[in-house]
Amino acid sequence: MEKILIIDDDKIIRKIYRATLTKEGYDVIEAEDGNIGIQYIKSENPDLILTDYQMPGISGLEVISEIAKMKITTPVIMLTGYGDVALTIKSIQKGAFEFLEKPTPPDVLRETVRRALDSVKISQSLPDITTLNTRLDADSENNFLVGKTPKMKEIFKNIGMISMNKVNVLIEGETGTGKELIARLVHLSGITRDRPLVVVNCSALTETILESELFGHVKGSFTDSIRDKKGKFELAADGTIFLDEISGMSHNTQVKLLRVLQELEFEKVGGEETIPMRARIITATNKNLEELIKEGKFREDLYYRLKVFTIQLPPLKERKEDIEDLVIHFMKKLNKKFGKNVTKIGDGVIEMLQDYCWPGNVRELENTILQAIVMSKNDVIEKHNIVLNTALSTNISDRSQVLELKSLSEIEKDHIEAILNRVNWNKVEASRILGITRPTLNSKIEKYNLAR
Repeated sequence: MEKILIIDDDKIIRKIYRATLTKEGYDVIEAEDGNIGIQYIKSENPDLILTDYQMPGISGLEVISEIAKMKITTPVIMLTGYGDVALTIKSIQKGAFEFLEKPTPPDVLRETVRRALDSVKISQSLPDITTLNTRLDADSENNFLVGKTPKMKEIFKNIGMISMNKVNVLIEGETGTGKELIARLVHLSGITRDRPLVVVNCSALTETILESELFGHVKGSFTDSIRDKKGKFELAADGTIFLDEISGMSHNTQVKLLRVLQELEFEKVGGEETIPMRARIITATNKNLEELIKEGKFREDLYYRLKVFTIQLPPLKERKEDIEDLVIHFMKKLNKKFGKNVTKIGDGVIEMLQDYCWPGNVRELENTILQAIVMSKNDVIEKHNIVLNTALSTNISDRSQVLELKSLSEIEKDHIEAILNRVNWNKVEASRILGITRPTLNSKIEKYNLAR
């Protein structure tokens, strides 16, 4: 029998909650203030804690803080008659599983308690990712690339060869596939490991600013140039310069870059001194450069200078078997970065992620996992924590056809049913997501004859 501790200085409230929960088969114990509640937590080891906010002695927030100090993962539901926004935010920040205002309707209390206890069972049934070996090198955690598909394995083998030479490398791939990570891996894996790595986004800068960034400038060469400035080529020295989105470079800058590649030297903007260029050049693009050459937008001679060796990164939809390892990697990385402890993956989550087509590729996956970690109320990422942009991943013509065949009421019915199923028919959560009240949700469930 699951044990629930109620901490509240109001005897009547404790009696009402005890009656409601005892009928559900729970073993209920009571504490009349926070200090007594803390003692019961230590001695009784409850499965769930319900605590009032404003009590004599210590508050509900202080109870949650004490629980955190004890390294106890028991879920806590905050109950209060003071339902202001600031208190809600503070409760969730402190680690409360849920925040409910008093008086709490019995059905809401029962549903919230059930969800909290279910979350514990789910957590206990799942493996902890911290015990799994994902071949993560602690020294290169932020530059790590996961991949066991044949395409990724071949890329890693090629990196092993080219990283020992300063050959120019062109990395091609869709937005979000990890082109900069590949560039960093090339740099860190071979002879340039202990040398500088300098990154320039060519599409984010105007022609004048980009030339100044690449080659540097001398004082007085243009307006606001009040001192000499070293360019990225000079700063890269014997290391690597990574030119991201090379397709955004203007024709004039392309000509100057070609000269650097041919002569292995350059001059600062407005300067006369020749400076040797010793760095390895890695470039990246999400565009088809051969098509741009045909359109006269990119120089063919520069293209062949840059693509001494080419790495073609596959989109995530072509490497679905890597998704589980990527998820585990991102969970470890993001937990460390944001001080979270979400270390378990719920049933069906990986399959759900593998069924999605990932138009934003690996970057979108990382952002999705970050959002799921932030939204998780325990140590588990569950399916309802995952938010996918299915509108973007569905073929436009298919969406148009669906809209033509369905009425507005049919679309509303399908959407409400999908949300209810997504949150396991938690009506409180479904109402929040849909932006409607509980009575409105109940009336629509009845209207559309929806059933769990």
